[in-house]
Amino acid sequence: MMGGEYPLQVWRDKKIPRSSVSTKDRPERVFLAGVHVKKRSRDHSGDLLWPINDALEELGNLVSAAGGIVVGSVKQNLERNTHTYLGKGKVEELRCLSHKYDTLVLDDELTPTQQRNLEIALGEDVKVIDRSALILDIFAKRAVTREGRLQVELAQHEYLLPRLAGQWSHLERLGGGIGTRGPGETQIETDRRLIRRRIQLLKRQLGNVRKHRSLYRINRWKRQAPVIALVGYTNAGKSTLFNVLTSAGVIASPRLFATLDPVTRRFRLPSGIEILFTDTVGFINKLPPTLIAAFRATLEELHDATLLMHVVDINHSKAAEQVESVERILEDLDLDIKPIVLILNKIDLLLGKEVLNSGFLCDIRSQKGDTDIVMLSATKRIGLEKLMDCIDERLAGILQGPVAKYI
Repeated sequence: MMGGEYPLQVWRDKKIPRSSVSTKDRPERVFLAGVHVKKRSRDHSGDLLWPINDALEELGNLVSAAGGIVVGSVKQNLERNTHTYLGKGKVEELRCLSHKYDTLVLDDELTPTQQRNLEIALGEDVKVIDRSALILDIFAKRAVTREGRLQVELAQHEYLLPRLAGQWSHLERLGGGIGTRGPGETQIETDRRLIRRRIQLLKRQLGNVRKHRSLYRINRWKRQAPVIALVGYTNAGKSTLFNVLTSAGVIASPRLFATLDPVTRRFRLPSGIEILFTDTVGFINKLPPTLIAAFRATLEELHDATLLMHVVDINHSKAAEQVESVERILEDLDLDIKPIVLILNKIDLLLGKEVLNSGFLCDIRSQKGDTDIVMLSATKRIGLEKLMDCIDERLAGILQGPVAKYI
């Protein structure tokens, strides 16, 4: 618990009976489940839906990042959403296999009703969490600075608030009757008030963070230092490139979401222009809206960037889909009008393969039109000179243009 008045990760531990054997010394056994609703290509937020096999593969990577072990998965095609997310047959199958796993993770964000129905159907020994709760849990593990912890805690509280119903159902049997309210309802209302109060406090504290950051931005404007922000899908290699260019020493790891807090370093281009490089949090498909809202103070750094560098792992099998996911988030943040350089990273893993001449590269070039595309390898330091020349050229045009007044 991060300083709050209510246990944040109720969804992780509320269903473990006291008589259970402790699993602290071994990773949680996790079963994955995903649904493809026919005739639907995008989710409710507009994100492109990946093929179910690819979606479950990424979900498994998220589970590994959270410290769990995937012991199995199940997928299903449905005509429409159900009140238990999965069909009755799959729910019964999962119930029969419940002795083989501790936690069930669903690939989409569940409604409170769906989550509650699944918990009832699978029994008290199984924890049921959705993709959003899993991502929030990883962020909670990775958050180091006070700002990062505030943002994660706010997102966790806002996620938990509509899901309180049923948390205290065991108390409802203690009293109350026709025409009365049981003690469980009283407890829920108490917890809702506590969480709302905590959310208000966190928002005030994050408001102070925004003011603090705005002072830094004003100083940057006074010094007329252009800001270049690295954006991209998680694990695309942003932090590695950032370290290579600035020797910042930030964590560069194959783990998902290794970097949460933005880091800014000064850098001088070959032309002599002094700029500021900013490394930001990575994006992911189906990123929880509560998390985007909570990290708005961090993402405001992107609004003040002179130029965005979108880093893509060209070696990833779903590189095109990752590009679309990032662009969707940038559009939601009103950042799609920013000048962007597309960086295709990790080309050293493709040398000698046909992928460099594949349809993906051709599609990227045709779709992006005038967008600058630079191919490089941050780890092998291949293509860095071309990147510097590209940045110099883009900044020369930007600084002489109408947007110069914003720098």
